[in-house]
Amino acid sequence: MRPELLTELQKELNWTLPDSVTLIQGGEGISISCDGKATALTYKTNTDLARGLVLLKQYGIEHAYTHEEACSFEMLGIMLDCSRNAVMTVESLKQFMRLLALMGYNMLQLYTEDTYEIEGEPYFGYLRGRYTKEEMKALDAYAKELGIEMIPCIQVLAHLNTLFKCSKYASRYRDCADILLCGNEKVEALIDRMFATMAECYTSRRINIGMDEAHMVGLGKYLDKNGYRDRFDILSAHLKRVCEIAEKYGFRPMIWSDMYFRLATNGSYYLEGKECKIPERVFSNLPEKISLVYWDYYHTEKERYDEMIVAHKKFDREILFCNHARSAICFTPQNATAQSMIEPSVRSCVQHEIKHFFLTMWGDDGGECSRYATLPTLAYTASLAYGNFDMKAIKKLFHTLTGIKFDDFMTVDSMNQLPAPPENGAGLSKALLYNDPLVGIFDITAKERPEIKENAAKALPALSCLSKNKSFGYIFRTQKALAKLLILKADFGVRLRAAYQTGDKETLAALADECKKISALLDKFYTEFHAQWMKENKPFGFDVQDLRLGGLLQRLRACRTLIIEYLSGKRTSIEELEADILPEQVNLNWSWEYICSANSLYKFLAE
Repeated sequence: MRPELLTELQKELNWTLPDSVTLIQGGEGISISCDGKATALTYKTNTDLARGLVLLKQYGIEHAYTHEEACSFEMLGIMLDCSRNAVMTVESLKQFMRLLALMGYNMLQLYTEDTYEIEGEPYFGYLRGRYTKEEMKALDAYAKELGIEMIPCIQVLAHLNTLFKCSKYASRYRDCADILLCGNEKVEALIDRMFATMAECYTSRRINIGMDEAHMVGLGKYLDKNGYRDRFDILSAHLKRVCEIAEKYGFRPMIWSDMYFRLATNGSYYLEGKECKIPERVFSNLPEKISLVYWDYYHTEKERYDEMIVAHKKFDREILFCNHARSAICFTPQNATAQSMIEPSVRSCVQHEIKHFFLTMWGDDGGECSRYATLPTLAYTASLAYGNFDMKAIKKLFHTLTGIKFDDFMTVDSMNQLPAPPENGAGLSKALLYNDPLVGIFDITAKERPEIKENAAKALPALSCLSKNKSFGYIFRTQKALAKLLILKADFGVRLRAAYQTGDKETLAALADECKKISALLDKFYTEFHAQWMKENKPFGFDVQDLRLGGLLQRLRACRTLIIEYLSGKRTSIEELEADILPEQVNLNWSWEYICSANSLYKFLAE
């Protein structure tokens, strides 16, 4: 490792490597030997060296000791979503890589659906903050120096809905919805250009090509042109052609296993005790050089992971496993929930000798959650991977790494500590933030879960203290502003409807004034959230947050106006408050468009 990079890692740790420490490359994993006078740190890889620095800072060099550890996995990584509006800046991503290296991670997948530059495709990532070739090359080179293999993660079949907002692309490349038209020469030429770009910008020859959730494949333009064809045959032919293109550039692809697994199990992905019987045609049509990524974000029992790994091994392909850091569809992460699922999955993967383990960091519905807010989960996972399951020791190492106590940092979870639909993990904070003040379809939830206000109030002292932290204070300032906002906003609609329906005009007048208070707190939250976004991400994509938060602000103003007009006699009723809120929520997908209104907000690109 070049001296300048070693210095950057020490600055990240706010610590200086003592001159008496000798660094030796060799052996397996990390070995520290100290006799109280001289210290030797022996390491195998640069990420072992980086993690060794954290251990040295923690244990010191003043007393005699030895410490040895090695990663249980050949590849320990993170998949970072840069396709849901929040595209990290190059500098922020470099800092994130330094922290990954210090924890011991040696792989980073950069998930980019269309947020990367392709020559001759000007609408690819258009106005979305796409990475230029120069940026990708710079990031790849920096990762390589740290000992991190940076793997491109793209889509060659579905998940291209933002690209298809451009009618030019929709007409040229689309089957239906967000799916590419299989068997089409123009589509294959586009995929060839995707691989050419990745080959030019990345040194790794592993690549994640997606191939997931294309449930409508073959049912649009493909059906019009070719008639009905078994969709398994369409998928298989497309994957075979994509693999031929990948081989042309020296890539070995990996795909999410769910599509092929469902074909093998008549629609089910997670077996839940069922035996997996794989049809011969699934075997025969799955390319030999393909790797399968088994993803599982939902189970807390090791047995569930055991069953699925055994079933995956029947495919006789290389298996990679990934869990989820719980950063999707929310402003606030779910570190505690993530950790309860990661621990049994690590144990299972070690037992079954799975060599590649990574965490996904999805940013569904706008990329609102800070990537750094999941640091407790990332550090926890890395320690498990290095064979350390002692929570006391994990917490000490985290404190050494960040300068913040593990339990204190976990306060960032405060507004998402309540149960949430496991299929998305959004939690309540976002639902009750965007729940409409007049026609709040989540008012029932607010009434049934008063703990959200209690948790927010309890967290305020810790969030206020943490907001002063030099490195990560900005994250806690955002959460502090959100907590203050939710203390008033969470059940506002419940209190408003009750006052109106009981004719309590004194309370209605007070609630009209409360609208102004909530609006002021919303302004403060906006300021802090905007600062957080601009510190970590390119500005593209924040327009969505402007529209959403601005829309909420306008609804609060409209609500106040209606109350005042009603109290002054200008109107005889407030029709929205005449309606009762039904107990069944509209949809368990707690993304913005489902939270804020029961009315239609957009039309999916399904033509």
